Amino acid sequence: MALDQRLLDILVCPDDKGDLRYFEAESILYNPRLHRAYPITDGIPVLLIDEARTVDDAEHERLMGATG
Repeated sequence: MALDQRLLDILVCPDDKGDLRYFEAESILYNPRLHRAYPITDGIPVLLIDEARTVDDAEHERLMGATG
């Protein structure tokens, strides 16, 4: 399920308040500055720092190449 663009336009990282990149196929919102991925569960972004996972360098490069 794709997130509405209006919602994506206002969502920010709860930690650094910066923009997030949306990866629909992986159901994540990604902060490339902090290498942190936030899950989207049942179409709802879970923007809790404790629920995010750290992305390693290889996955970061793959994700950034996908948007690039």
